[in-house]
Amino acid sequence: MAEQRRGFFFGVAAYTMWGVFPLYFPLLEPAGAVEILAHRIVWSALVMGVLVLVLHRTSQFRALVADRRTLLVLTVAASVLAVNWCTYIWGVNNGKVVETSLGYFINPLVTVLFAVVLLGERLRRQQWVAVGIATLAVAVLTWDYGRLPWVALVLACSFGVYGLAKKTANAGAVESLALESLLLAPLAGAYLVWLVMSGGSTFASDGLGHSLLLASAGVVTAVPLICFGAAATRVSMVTLGLLQYLAPIFQFALGVLWYHEDMPAGRWAGFVLVWIALALFTVEAIGHRRRQLRLAVEASAA
Repeated sequence: MAEQRRGFFFGVAAYTMWGVFPLYFPLLEPAGAVEILAHRIVWSALVMGVLVLVLHRTSQFRALVADRRTLLVLTVAASVLAVNWCTYIWGVNNGKVVETSLGYFINPLVTVLFAVVLLGERLRRQQWVAVGIATLAVAVLTWDYGRLPWVALVLACSFGVYGLAKKTANAGAVESLALESLLLAPLAGAYLVWLVMSGGSTFASDGLGHSLLLASAGVVTAVPLICFGAAATRVSMVTLGLLQYLAPIFQFALGVLWYHEDMPAGRWAGFVLVWIALALFTVEAIGHRRRQLRLAVEASAA
């Protein structure tokens, strides 16, 4: 019970920090999305490597590397995380904060669908209704945008796969993120070297403040991911799905109230449908959880 409570607070911390990220990434301009992504990876690898040493997790880290199955799962996690990061950075820095929030609103429903497709789980009737309404919402938003909301869909799917991979790996938060970062670091480092050689790097050409902000991406990236990793191994997928609502609520509020992004009637209609789907999904999940606990109590008392 104490571990679940700790996991809950780790999850709240992670999603709150992710929720205010739209205020951070515009500060890294004029660097482009791919350059910011590369810096996030390289500096995260450095930060996580230091943490592994300071926290004496070297033996756990070596165990992850030696376990072929876990290494494969975390390689998948690292790959989809890179896709998620790059898409999110591009969306935030190109005036699509509201659409990025949509991706994380529908992520819990995508996670449930992954459980059906990949884990063979069955959806209950109200869950199917929620998924159907969310599908209608995507159709309405596609009509409003004049295109598929691809930023939202990429974010939802990539983070859904990442969460599933972290749950499957069941590895420590620090050492698993260190391994994910180190798996990506050679490619990211090579890209940054190429940028410097080609004259396209902004790291040293836009002042000390810009350089420090890019370097801070390591800490800014590592802290919420450590919290997420700690939560994923301590709480149920249902709880994790509920906590995910925090980040898009902050992001949506920032997109509408801070960045004043356009919200025509069709877009509002699509988001309202998403929120209805999430409300149904949440109520059903809580009710199902309570029924399961009641049955467990009755069985133990019998």
